Amino acid sequence: MSGSAKRGVSEWLLACCGVWLVGLGLYFVFLRPAMLPEDIRFIGAQPGVLQTTAPRLEQWLGLVFTVLGGFMAGAGVLVAHFAWILMPQRPRGATPVLALTGASTVALMSAINFELSSDFRWLLLGPPLVWVAAVALYIRRD
Repeated sequence: MSGSAKRGVSEWLLACCGVWLVGLGLYFVFLRPAMLPEDIRFIGAQPGVLQTTAPRLEQWLGLVFTVLGGFMAGAGVLVAHFAWILMPQRPRGATPVLALTGASTVALMSAINFELSSDFRWLLLGPPLVWVAAVALYIRRD
């Protein structure tokens, strides 16, 4: 496919989702604190108690979120590449791959954030909705 080929709305939306995943992954690697206020609320323990009973919990969570962020960023790179380079070629089997990828990444994350009553749950509802729109447009061929 030439670099000047016209891409549909679905490719643009999915590429944006991929870039968003990269950004979110970088946030998890470099900026996300080990414990957010919503984490403490969900656990139902006082921060001082957690520090006393599990003094290395925050250090461990920092490592966990670094790994998780790396996987998010890596998935985002693949999604953006797939959207920008492969989707315009309409490879066979792309639709179920796109649907399963969206369900296992952004939709699952959004659902869990609603389960946790996350402060960010409504914001995190956006990417799965964009993903669903992109897949629907792709099926309709933009």
